[in-house]
Amino acid sequence: MNALPPLTALKVFEAAARHLSLKKAAEELNVTPAAVSHQIQQLEDYLGIRLFHRGHRSIALTASAHLCLPKLQEGFDCLRQAMDKVTSRPGSGALAVGVSSAFMSKWLMPRLHRFVAAHPDIDLHIPGSMRQSSAFSPRCTDDCVAQWADEVDVVIAFGYGDYPGLRTRQLLPASVTVLCSPALLAGKAPLAAPTDVLRHTLIHDHSDGPPGQGAFWDLWCTAMGLSCPDPQSGPRFTDSALALEAAVAGVGIVAGLSPLAAGDIAAGRLIAPFDRSVPLAAGYHVVSNALASKRDAVDTFQQWLMQEAC
Repeated sequence: MNALPPLTALKVFEAAARHLSLKKAAEELNVTPAAVSHQIQQLEDYLGIRLFHRGHRSIALTASAHLCLPKLQEGFDCLRQAMDKVTSRPGSGALAVGVSSAFMSKWLMPRLHRFVAAHPDIDLHIPGSMRQSSAFSPRCTDDCVAQWADEVDVVIAFGYGDYPGLRTRQLLPASVTVLCSPALLAGKAPLAAPTDVLRHTLIHDHSDGPPGQGAFWDLWCTAMGLSCPDPQSGPRFTDSALALEAAVAGVGIVAGLSPLAAGDIAAGRLIAPFDRSVPLAAGYHVVSNALASKRDAVDTFQQWLMQEAC
């Protein structure tokens, strides 16, 4: 037999078999004894076998019922365990967050201790596989964001914020800024004008570029009236955080996103040699689906993010 009997009938049979009483099964399931008897009769008709020996005031399991009952109960236990796994993630104290590794390490991680201290009842879960996913890169499409919004409670996505069917709030605007280490700025090759960057090693972030636009170096050079550099000339990274770290180490000059570089700039590890940046229409957004948005833990985390971004 390939098709399974109706789940309701199986549930009724299990309760009646466990209690060896139609009345007690009915009380457990909050139905009438007649309804229990009807479901069992339907199941017997479906299977083509008797499941109970019916006495005047009692019932007893047939050999076939004895044979299938342990496996049926095992199956219901598996179903309960599966539902526990599903419901444990969106529980009041669990919060799954999808975020890129670069945003996590450069912006969220330095602040996260404040959230943990203020909300010890909320257990954050940040899946490593999602941090590596292209779904959180600047080139992420709307479909990517929608996919991960169904997998986690909150997504921090880079884009234009137009994600149909999802609840979206802008977290941080973004601009492209040229950055280098203080040591490089104090070196022999001057950085007095934008044209001087072309005399230095340019660090390329191959995860960069807002959807539908070019790489950050192309955007910045075009805005400055310069020829776009060769994207294959110079160190190339697929992680924005690593590209910034290369600049901190004095490897060269990087065109990076202002929100990701803010911490290094504040700490003096990076310097913007020119007071000229290129604002982007894209930025960082906090995204959740309609169901997750109703949860108190999601609202608490989003409110905290907004306060940190101020």
